[in-house]
Amino acid sequence: MKLKKGDTVQILKGKDRGKSGKVLRVLPEANRVLVDGLNLIKKHRKPKRQGEKGETITLPRPLQVSNVMLLCPSCQRPTRVGYRFDSEKKVRFCKRCAATIA
Repeated sequence: MKLKKGDTVQILKGKDRGKSGKVLRVLPEANRVLVDGLNLIKKHRKPKRQGEKGETITLPRPLQVSNVMLLCPSCQRPTRVGYRFDSEKKVRFCKRCAATIA
């Protein structure tokens, strides 16, 4: 998987298409990512104790990796990611502008 926690991604498909956000969590076994503030759902929570009220909370749900694309930090455009070796170290780079992605 070519995305990491902290990357900024843009959503390509779904109800939040065109919006961008930061990756909170990467789930490589499920091939999904959790993006901050996007793909939100409403969940109804039951009251836990006597006298407490139930509530509706909004939670972000994981997105399929194929539906998001990394935003390059240097050119600020959605891009594919490549790998190359710089002085014995494997680094990611932007396929559009060839800049190294941290």
